Amino acid sequence: MSTDSMSIKDILEWYIWAGVDETVGDEPLSANAPVAAKVAEPRPLPVINAPKKVSDESEERKATTELAQATINACKGAKDICAQVKTIDELRSMVEAFDGCALKLTANKTVFGGGNPQAEIMLIGEAPGADEDRMGIPFVGRSGHLLDKILQAVGFSRENVYITNVLPWRPPGNRTPTTAEVAVCLPFLKRQIELVHPKVIVLLGGSAANALLDNEDPISKLRGKWLDYSTENKDVIPVLATFHPAYLLRNAAQKAKIWSDFLRLKKKISS
Repeated sequence: MSTDSMSIKDILEWYIWAGVDETVGDEPLSANAPVAAKVAEPRPLPVINAPKKVSDESEERKATTELAQATINACKGAKDICAQVKTIDELRSMVEAFDGCALKLTANKTVFGGGNPQAEIMLIGEAPGADEDRMGIPFVGRSGHLLDKILQAVGFSRENVYITNVLPWRPPGNRTPTTAEVAVCLPFLKRQIELVHPKVIVLLGGSAANALLDNEDPISKLRGKWLDYSTENKDVIPVLATFHPAYLLRNAAQKAKIWSDFLRLKKKISS
């Protein structure tokens, strides 16, 4: 049978017999119709969640600049305060009245340093937790209780150490503080160090160590050796970095290392 005399039905049946069960194309074609070369028009792809166009880029740059400027102003304000105060009590009052850090808006209380302001040993953590934020005292939660036991095990107590944090206000949800938040609060910590003038500083956790020593090294690299911290007055204080007690609550196997660090601390104080 000639294809010229085949009906549409015959052609479809022949396709089915030949194993063709799909057709490709937007329009049906006759078997005898010449195939015209046709270039398909490209279809535009759908745009999903397209970002909104900034109507005025200068406004965006201005907002960023204002945020950076606010941080600069807050840092300067903190430094100016620290230059004025002469005692720990004066500094405490100034920090409690300071409004340059947004963390204060979400915190319940200002958690300033506590303990003996004439202590030879100064311990520094990162920031207050929920218990500290509620009571206004540093290291009073589970990690604080463990720290007390560690101190007692090597012959120390809260009465002969001074304990504080890099930040006096709790970050919401115990999140990691931002670089700007640390920068604003760091002058308060540095002034505490100058006023207490400890013989030795113990940095609890990598975040506290990075903030005070201005580096990004992990605590695993920093601990186990003596480092130096230089005050604004050029006094050099030996620094011992070790694990934060909160880390030990999750990793009990590391307690032997912090025990070794505190024995090293005791030897340093006794020498």
